[in-house]
Amino acid sequence: MTTIAKKLTRGPSGKRAKSKAANRRAIMEAGRRVFARIGFEATTVRDIIRETELAAGTFYNYFKSKEDVFEAIAEDSTHRFRSRLQDVRACATDFETYVHDAYRAYFGFIATENEEPIRNGAPHLALIGVRVDTPEMLAVAEEIKADLEHVLSGEGGPKIDTAYLTAAAIGIAREMGEHMLLRRPIDVDGATKFATTLLLAGVREIAAK
Repeated sequence: MTTIAKKLTRGPSGKRAKSKAANRRAIMEAGRRVFARIGFEATTVRDIIRETELAAGTFYNYFKSKEDVFEAIAEDSTHRFRSRLQDVRACATDFETYVHDAYRAYFGFIATENEEPIRNGAPHLALIGVRVDTPEMLAVAEEIKADLEHVLSGEGGPKIDTAYLTAAAIGIAREMGEHMLLRRPIDVDGATKFATTLLLAGVREIAAK
């Protein structure tokens, strides 16, 4: 088969793949907007479909329910946040630096993710991390636990239960992140400082006992 013939053969399949990816992305973006505007509980599949320019039947080629859309949004956001966490991991030289930079990365990320609904005055924010049972989020939690074990393993590092520490670090980020997004102006640096100080103070208190 000639090179031209091969390209012609692959062409329609490649276009279909791009079209499917575009449709799936369009539904996810529509879902994010609707969830932010009227809230997850009030949202229906019909609301999401109306937000897109796709035929009603197209939705069910990609998702079974609004819950599936919400989970896909959470997975996608968490996947993109993981790359920021990888940068933090690569640059952190000690425990305090890791904690500060990880919180800064998270708060900055969710502020950016929610710029549009905040700008439009949407009362419901499509927060990353609202689902903790997705595979991507569970993987992030395991990575954070491994990071904490690594930065605490140096000589003189505090002896602390890293499973509890991971749960506390993530809990602080989730709860503070939600409150940060409700404030005006959004203060990423202030949230970072408060969360970092809170976690480090707790670690020092436990280590001193």
